[in-house]
Amino acid sequence: MRTLDITGGAPELHNGFRSLVKAARALGVHVIDRCNLTILFEPGQQDTAEFLAQNHVEVVASLPCYSMENVDKQRGKGVFDKSIAGLQKLNALGYGKSETGLQLNLVYNPQGAFLPPEQGALEADYRRELAAHFGIEFNHLFALANMPIKRFGSMLISKGQFKDYMTLLRESYSASNLEGVMCRSLVSVDWQGNLYDCDFNQQLNIPVPGRLHLRDLLEADLKDSAVCVADHCYGCTAGQGSSCGGAL
Repeated sequence: MRTLDITGGAPELHNGFRSLVKAARALGVHVIDRCNLTILFEPGQQDTAEFLAQNHVEVVASLPCYSMENVDKQRGKGVFDKSIAGLQKLNALGYGKSETGLQLNLVYNPQGAFLPPEQGALEADYRRELAAHFGIEFNHLFALANMPIKRFGSMLISKGQFKDYMTLLRESYSASNLEGVMCRSLVSVDWQGNLYDCDFNQQLNIPVPGRLHLRDLLEADLKDSAVCVADHCYGCTAGQGSSCGGAL
């Protein structure tokens, strides 16, 4: 295993988070923390940013827009200001600066039933606006498509947009994206050790064929195993494609 990508919710709140990070880093594993930024100011988390820097953990942080109005509309009042403060705190520790090796990557999700714009151009906009207004630096922006499942799927249904969004995803399908989707090279593990082909299959309780557990990988090899697919998979193959590392 070369990379351990830890996500949540807020994975930093789990009692085993720090011991897991330390154990993985001791084995030479690259660790990624999917951080929502506001967690850095919660009680008991005041030294989390320092812990991440000391252990050279890559931070992938969600920031759906560089505009306060848009972020607070989507995430709640005050979230933008806390997110900016979190980014500035990480910058002060060396994150986002090429000479330190501390990676800070941001994540963009569309706020509606449409595909994300071209990732390179959007990254340039983020870089310009965040630097000009807040002095913030980061390494890369990941533009991810919204999956028509769970909360977003329910929102689409309530607004009568689910069918149209699924049509958009299907019509935007690109076969060239198939080589880069996350299920081809990663495995998702839930808190009990059960295996899934991706985070979205985990949310939908669609396990890998054979319902394997993490311990089974001591003997099993998933390299040539089948991937469980369903209609939501069009979200990863539409347009520029979408994986945990952004556009494909």
